Amino acid sequence: MLLSEDKKSILITGGAGFIGSNFVHHWCHQYPDAHVVVLDALTYAGNLENIASLEDRENFKFVKGDICDRSLIAELLKEENIKIVAHFAAESHVDRSILGPDAFIQTNVIGTFTLLESFRHYWNDKNKPEDYRFLHVSTDEVYGSLEADDPAFTETTPYAPNSPYSASKAGSDHLARAYYHTYGVPTIITNCSNNYGPYHFPEKLIPLMCINILLGKPLPVYGDGQNIRDWLYVGDHCSALETVINQGKPGETYNIGGNNEVKNIDLVTMLCELMDELAPNLPVKPAKQLITFVKDRPGHDRRYAIDATKIKTELGWTPQETVEGGLRKTIQWYLDNQVWWQPLLSQEYQDYYQKVYG
Repeated sequence: MLLSEDKKSILITGGAGFIGSNFVHHWCHQYPDAHVVVLDALTYAGNLENIASLEDRENFKFVKGDICDRSLIAELLKEENIKIVAHFAAESHVDRSILGPDAFIQTNVIGTFTLLESFRHYWNDKNKPEDYRFLHVSTDEVYGSLEADDPAFTETTPYAPNSPYSASKAGSDHLARAYYHTYGVPTIITNCSNNYGPYHFPEKLIPLMCINILLGKPLPVYGDGQNIRDWLYVGDHCSALETVINQGKPGETYNIGGNNEVKNIDLVTMLCELMDELAPNLPVKPAKQLITFVKDRPGHDRRYAIDATKIKTELGWTPQETVEGGLRKTIQWYLDNQVWWQPLLSQEYQDYYQKVYG
């Protein structure tokens, strides 16, 4: 362990979002005596319901705020005596970055810079403790797109982002790297493949398909459906991040993947078959009748694939969940938690959906 449990005081940015909230639950379960502070601006994809079950914990604190608010960040780091920053807060949806890139530059680049600057000064004031960490959680999309027979992304793959979203995450990665090499700030970068699991906002592929099947709505598949993604169950991702915080070396990058490359059309078909099996009284059955091919998104990357050899050989982490097992858990969660996702289908969401899929 990097720190004794009573010293694992952590600031988790974006902790009411999808991956962030899953990590909050994971950390609180693993370290019940740790002091946990969650900072989230509660924009459209942030949801307090995601962490509502933790609010009564004596050593848990939620703060509504923006990572671009430097005075707030500085105050939180100092007053809460933070040892670890786990930085999830980001605008993260490619389609939304195409419609409006401004928010992506503001949150992902300026916000990360603000956090790094605040943490640098705080860490310096503490006389640069060796056991402090700044974990920057990023994406494999910074590496661009692969052809069918290209080797998977490694930590040394050149950056080649193709969307405003991935470009903004690439910029934030470069800042995190620079703060280690220039100032010695103990940053660690992780680049993960596509996550799925509980608390996933319904604009993303897997929850979108699950919810549309339950509603009997078309299942929009971009282009020819042959785009390939490596799917990582969010619980596996959380365990990898815990491992990186405890054992990873400052200044290093670790790729985190699920070892599960699947074509989009095959994934949607698998979801349809599992929903046919697990969901009673579907309005349309078999659900694959709902599959509808739509115009491809601009700059749509063809294939992502993660080579996670480094985190396996150096830190001993490997994913535990298969695609089918993870999808079963995910579908069952959406079936059991309709009161969670139904309020998210707001007018704003419907307007966005119409812009993207027509």
